[in-house]
Formats: sequence, structure tokens, C-alpha cells
Amino acid sequence: MSNPFEVSPTEFKGKRVLITGGTAGLGFATVKRFASAGAKVLTTAREPTKDLPEGVIFVKSDLSTVEGTNLVAQEVLSKLGGVDMIAHVVGGSSSPAGGFSKLSDDDWKKAFDLNLYPAVRLNKLLIPEMLKQGRGSIVHVVSIQRLLPLYESTIPYAAAKAALANYSKSMSKEISPKGIRVNVVSPGWINTDPSNVWLGEIARTNNITIEQARKSVMDALGGIPIGRPAEPPEVAELIAFLLSDKAASINGAEYIIDGGTIPVV
Repeated sequence: MSNPFEVSPTEFKGKRVLITGGTAGLGFATVKRFASAGAKVLTTAREPTKDLPEGVIFVKSDLSTVEGTNLVAQEVLSKLGGVDMIAHVVGGSSSPAGGFSKLSDDDWKKAFDLNLYPAVRLNKLLIPEMLKQGRGSIVHVVSIQRLLPLYESTIPYAAAKAALANYSKSMSKEISPKGIRVNVVSPGWINTDPSNVWLGEIARTNNITIEQARKSVMDALGGIPIGRPAEPPEVAELIAFLLSDKAASINGAEYIIDGGTIPVV
């Protein structure tokens, strides 16, 4: 059987790509997708990994801080000489389970610092260079939780992702006439190590098993019609398509990849 994720090693040859959160989960899959297609990739995370593909530039940085985004932008400009494509993948939730009453101001701040502001700040620093080129493409990874929040455990995360989706639409209207496309990918549940850590937190908080925690999430989502979470390479392929010239007429759009979880049209 052929490999559905086999790519041409020259598909993105000569393209300069920034991928945030690229050492785990979806970010790592996205880094591999672009690196295997010949792109010059720079990625960033709080901690390095030994598993990055050869040639990928890694910048250790905390993108939830102004200093972190400033550093990454500087490295992009100095080591890549600019950027053609940006995939804002970084994100996550560290909020405690238990609903709104368990959330502190700090929980809310952390969620927005990680899930909204990295994209806002990096775009402000890097899009001016794209505008000089007159071309570029950006994908913001949001989440179906902007439409289907899980009140038990991720209220701030869902709100921050909703804000990112709204911001993305505004950006698409402002800069697409100048050659820069902006689109959104909204995954449902993705089978990653961080998602398994999240299940463990739910299990510990509620004194239940991992399988019971998994079922509680599936119940909260209303089930996944295809019967499983998405795999990271599946979502990375969608990101690659939207950033590529194959999607040249797609702008200001949101693509949901959730196995049919969202129950409405």
C-alpha cells in the first residue's frame, strides 16, 4: 500500500518557513512535513529535541513572553533572511479542571499568553517583511473548542482560540490585498503526547482512570463519528496545503478537521 503522506522533496524548495511549537505533537509533524519537502525551516519551543530533521533551525524560546517572540523574530530575519510561510501551531492548556469557579486570573492570563499573543506579536514583527516581498501565507492553528468549549477543563483555552480565529479573519481582510493570505485550521482531538498528559490530569483531578477520562472527553465532544482522534500528520498535511500555492485563492477561511465531531453545518 502506498504511503498517503509521501511528498516530493522539492515541493517547498527555496521556501522559508517558521513553525512555532515544533518539537512535539502537531508542531513536530508540521516541521517534518515541510522539511521533507525541501523547505528551509525554523522552529521554536521552550525545550529542544534531538529528533528534529536534519537542517531544521531550532530556537529555544518561550513564546508566551514578549522577549521570546522578539528573539524568534530576530532569528527568523537573521538566519532565514525573511519568511515566506508561517504556521502558528504553538498552544495548549494548563488550566485546572473543575469549571469556571476553579479558574484564577493567572489561569486566564496564561491561556491568552500562549494561545493568542504569540501569533499577534510574531505577525506584527514579521509581516512587514512579507509585505515588502508582496507575497506570503499564514496559518493559525485554532481548535474546534472555539465552537465547542469543554467547560470542565479548558474554558480559557477555548476563549483564547476563539479570539485567535477572530483576529485571523481581520488579518485576512487587511493584508490579502497586499499578497499575504491568512487561514485557520481548527482541529478536533489530535492523538498526541500532550493530549495524553491532559487526559492524565483529568483522571487525577476526578479520581478516575485514563479510560474513564477518555470517555468523559468523548462524551463532552458528543463523540467522533470516524471513531478516533486525528493523527498529527493528517492535520500537518492540511496546514501544508493551505500554505502552498495550491491554495492561492483560499483566504480568510477556516478548515475544521475533527472527524465529524462538530454536529452542525
